[in-house]
This record gives sequence, structure tokens and C-alpha cells, in this order.
Amino acid sequence: MWPVNPIEWNSSAQASMSQHLLPELNSSHLLRVLDEIDYGILVVNTDGHILHSNHLARHELASGNVIFSHGRMLMGATTELTEQIELAVAHACRGQRRLVLLPIEGRELSAAFIPLSHPLETDSPTVLVLLSRQNTCDNLAVRMFARSHGLSSSEESVLIGLCAGLSVPEIAQSNGVAHSTVRSQVKSLREKTASTSVRQLMRRVSSLPPVVPALRINQPMRHNATEFAHP
Repeated sequence: MWPVNPIEWNSSAQASMSQHLLPELNSSHLLRVLDEIDYGILVVNTDGHILHSNHLARHELASGNVIFSHGRMLMGATTELTEQIELAVAHACRGQRRLVLLPIEGRELSAAFIPLSHPLETDSPTVLVLLSRQNTCDNLAVRMFARSHGLSSSEESVLIGLCAGLSVPEIAQSNGVAHSTVRSQVKSLREKTASTSVRQLMRRVSSLPPVVPALRINQPMRHNATEFAHP
């Protein structure tokens, strides 16, 4: 039997698998996958024109609080923010990854600009823009995590409060209970989730898959409908 080069075998095997999988994963499926991720996702070209945006990115664009779309161009709410975006796109088109912090009026939106093509490739460069999740508690996986560990509704409420960065007194005031009650609930949810500390519990929660709550999709939107976000 002839010896087989593992690298060659892996390459041919992956190519064979891709040929079988690609017909099943059409563009409609892939776009729906992007809409189920709890992060805003955009793809822009070298000019900053939006080629695609998932539904959370479209909602962010529509709000116009930090970023918006004008003539399909990705822009910031201020001239300074727009300049940061343009510079990050330019760097990404040269193959350099950039993280941009876009603060405005007490809110900060972070955006990672990632090149999707190599500068030496012949196709037109495109850039992936990943937007930060604004509230970890909005991740549906947090509630799924709570229910998979059998947390009571009050314990789940405490978990959501911890995810929001609230202290025990703040959670107690919000839930209308005594501090001691919240401390007992924290101890109980730690035991149920087999977490040795609140810090470990928060690490586990922060590593959960980003799942979009179904209720956040108020109405169906056709894919790539970036024009709806024009001011």
C-alpha cells in the first residue's frame, strides 16, 4: 500500500466533504444562521458600503445612536466616529485587524474590523465588522442555562441581576426582598450550577453561546435590507 501524506489526505478529505455539504448549505441557510447570532454582523467593501448586515446590525443601524447607514455607507453618529470607522476599514483592507471603541453620550459600542480576503488576492477586498453585544442578560442562553440547572424563577432573577453587574443590595431592592434572601439565593444557584464562586459562575455565563431571543425579532425582514436603516 502506498504511504499517504496526512496533509494531502486531510486536504482531499476536506474538499470532498465540502462538495457534499455546500449543496445543502445554500446562501439562505447561511444568512439565517447569521440572524440567530446575538452580535451585530456586517460585511462592507473598501468604500465602507454595506454588502450585508444581520438583523441585530440592522436594528443598531436603524437606532442611529452610534452608527447608521446613509446611502448604504457605514457611518458614525459623529464626524469623529465616522473617521474612526473609515480608518479601521482601510487598515482591514490591508490585512490588519482593528478594534474600534465608539463612545457617545455614556454609551460605547465596540466594533472589530476583520479582513475577509488577503491583500494579495485578486478579488475585491471585503471587511467583516463584528459589533459588541450591549447587554449580556439579553442572551437567551442565560435563561436556558438557568432552566437547565433547575433554578427557580427568583434564582433566575438573581442570576440576571448578577449578569447585569448589580450588587446584592441592588438586587434585593430591585426584587423587593431582604439582603439575606438574595445571599441565600446566590448560595443556592452556586450549588445548583456547581460553581465554586460567583466569579466562576459569571465566567461560565459569559462563555455561553450567543443566542438571540425570538421576541427580539419583532417582524420578518428580508435579508440585506440595509436600506431600511437609512436616516
